[in-house]
Amino acid sequence: MVDVEFLCSTTRQLFDQLDSMLTRLEQQRAQAENVSQSEVIKVNDVVNKAPKAKSKNRAANMAALQQLMEAYPKTFDRKNVRPLKIGIQEDLVADEKVAKNKIKRALASYVRSLNYYRSLREGVERIDINGEPAGLVTKEESDHAKDKLKEINKARQEKRKEQEREERLSQKLEMLVSRK
Repeated sequence: MVDVEFLCSTTRQLFDQLDSMLTRLEQQRAQAENVSQSEVIKVNDVVNKAPKAKSKNRAANMAALQQLMEAYPKTFDRKNVRPLKIGIQEDLVADEKVAKNKIKRALASYVRSLNYYRSLREGVERIDINGEPAGLVTKEESDHAKDKLKEINKARQEKRKEQEREERLSQKLEMLVSRK
C-alpha cells in the first residue's frame, strides 16, 4: 500500500529544492550577465506569484444586477444604459422588490461599467425606477465620467504591459531552466 502522506511530503521537499535551485541559477546567471538583483527579484515574483483573489464576487454582482433588470426593465437595460437618478438607491430600497444588499451590489456594478460612464454626457436626462426623467447630468458629472474612463483605459494599458512583461520574464526563465 502506498503511503500518501510520505509521497506528499517528499513531493513538497522536491519542489522546495527545485525552487532553491532555480533561485540560485537565476542569481548566478544574473551575475554572469551583469543583470541587476532587482531583475532577479522580479523574475522570482513572477514565478512565485499566487493568483489574486477578487475583492467582490463577480457572479454575485451579476446575479444581483439581473434581479434589478427583471424588477425594473425600464430602468436597467444593458443595451440602453442611461444615467440613473441621484438617490435612486433609496427609491429601490423603499420599493422593496429586491433585497437591500443585492441593490447595493448591483448598483455598484452598474454605475462602474464603461457603458454607464459613457452614458453620463452633459444635459442627458437621468431616469428614476420607472424609467421616467429625473434630472439632468451636469457638466461636472460628465467631466468626472470622462476622467474615470481615462483612468480605466490607462489602467488597462498598464495591466496589458505588465502581463506582456511577465510573459517575457517567464520565457526568459524557461530558457534559463532549459539550458541546464
